[in-house]
Amino acid sequence: MANNQKPRLGDLFVQAGAITQEQLKQALDIQKRTGVRLGEVLVNEKFISQNQLTAVLEGHLGIRSIDLRRAPLDSEAANRVPENLARRHVLIPVQVADGKLLVAMKDPLDWVAIQDVRLIAGTAVTPLVASERDIVEAIDRVFGQQRVADQAAEDIARAAIQVAGDEVAAAAAAVALDVESAPMVRLVNSIIENAARSRASDIHIEPKPAKLQIRTRVDGVLHEVLATDIRVHSSVVSRIKVMANMNIAEKRLPQDGKVAVLVDNRKIDLRVSSMPTTYGEKVVIRVLDRGSFLVGKEHLGLSDADKERFNRLAGRPYGIILVTGPTGSGKTTSLYSMLSELDAKHKNIVTLEDPVEYDMEGISQTQINIQAGLTFASGLRTLLRQDPDTIMVGEIRDDETAEIAVRSALTGHLVLSTLHTNDAPSAVARIMDIGIQPYLVASALAGVIAQRLIRKVCPDCREEYEADARERELLDLSGDAPVTLVRGRGCTTCSATGYQGRTGVFEILEVDRDLRVMINKRVSTDELREVAVAHGMAPLWYDCRDKVLRGITSLEEALRVTQIY
Repeated sequence: MANNQKPRLGDLFVQAGAITQEQLKQALDIQKRTGVRLGEVLVNEKFISQNQLTAVLEGHLGIRSIDLRRAPLDSEAANRVPENLARRHVLIPVQVADGKLLVAMKDPLDWVAIQDVRLIAGTAVTPLVASERDIVEAIDRVFGQQRVADQAAEDIARAAIQVAGDEVAAAAAAVALDVESAPMVRLVNSIIENAARSRASDIHIEPKPAKLQIRTRVDGVLHEVLATDIRVHSSVVSRIKVMANMNIAEKRLPQDGKVAVLVDNRKIDLRVSSMPTTYGEKVVIRVLDRGSFLVGKEHLGLSDADKERFNRLAGRPYGIILVTGPTGSGKTTSLYSMLSELDAKHKNIVTLEDPVEYDMEGISQTQINIQAGLTFASGLRTLLRQDPDTIMVGEIRDDETAEIAVRSALTGHLVLSTLHTNDAPSAVARIMDIGIQPYLVASALAGVIAQRLIRKVCPDCREEYEADARERELLDLSGDAPVTLVRGRGCTTCSATGYQGRTGVFEILEVDRDLRVMINKRVSTDELREVAVAHGMAPLWYDCRDKVLRGITSLEEALRVTQIY
């Protein structure tokens, strides 16, 4: 009869060559005396490392691991168990997926801990393995943030009671008490630090009727990280305004500000925007982590054909190169990548940016300061007196900036900038709509790069499947040969989304003689697109389709990004 009994944990380490039989015997003796679980004994006695323990649990027992330093935590899931239980068993719930509570544990074989969580949370539990240090830090982060928020709400309530009967005075007292108080400073700092550590691009601070909701955007998707008493809202917003040098007394009008902070010895730039809403001011913070900025073209996601087009455009001696796409589509990264291809040692390369997102060696970078009178237009006029070879303008926002940029290109300068259009041919119409004559656009424009960011399938939960008839039709596949596509099932690493990380998809239009003639005639965008494709431009959908067939992303994500249904 076959022996179906699973090998014991200690035997697995012996079989893997991680420990000897003598070390296992010593560990079992210690376990018998102390009652400490075997895996913990092996690590404490330094017979194995925490990584070796994790590898055995994952590889031999099918228990997945999770990196709590990078995976976003769902605050609602985390708060389904009390802090004392989380600390006693060294565990933290991270999210709910398929009706089960996913729980990171130091010891995922601890049946008592799993039962405790199941009883308190009232749901099935899927254990995951994580290092004790990461779990303790996550517990401190989640429950500490909530504790600070609760303390701030209590302080505000006490301040309001002391001036009861005068709502204006109560509100003023609460703000005055908490803007610089230790709990409020710690709360705002923890929100910013956690966002930076989880690779968030934005922080949303949103007042609701009965709560203050904090969400962060990771890989293009918003996750709730904190929900707390609405009474702390004014103090949180005021603290952020103080940091960003904004007017804390003005609540009726939108405001913008900026501040630089240090997180884990990395400089993080924050761009702050406030907007009045029905329930109070909403604040959105753009998080710019210079330390994680990758500017080489090899990081963009260009196909081989698009790399050649990209290189040809970067090698132009003069003309305008426009990068287009919606907000958050990676336009600035592409501009920096193109600048990194230029010979900064033998050329004078200058930039006008709002803000300067990445410090580039050998390049003179200038930050726009509208309050001081330094706009894109005025800065561009000044830069032309600085003997530039290449000029990067962060964005063409008005007719004056567009006109100066075009005339700069016509007088022998290479000008790089961005526009907000859906595709490359539309950029031509947009620049003319701003007020530039067709003959000037035809003469000055060298090329347009349109782009989007598309999510990559998570490597930890990636699965292959055969495309069905509808998917084959969408991908324009002929023949009967089977086609394999990929998708993500959803796991803790990707916060149950099925995706982790993003890459670019591109549409690169190079302006040749035929296109210049058409631009000069001001033909329609559709006609321009048709000729551009005939001359070698691959539309955005083609690049998306290629990345689907290569197993980089899913068909669903490609359709979402390009809106082809």
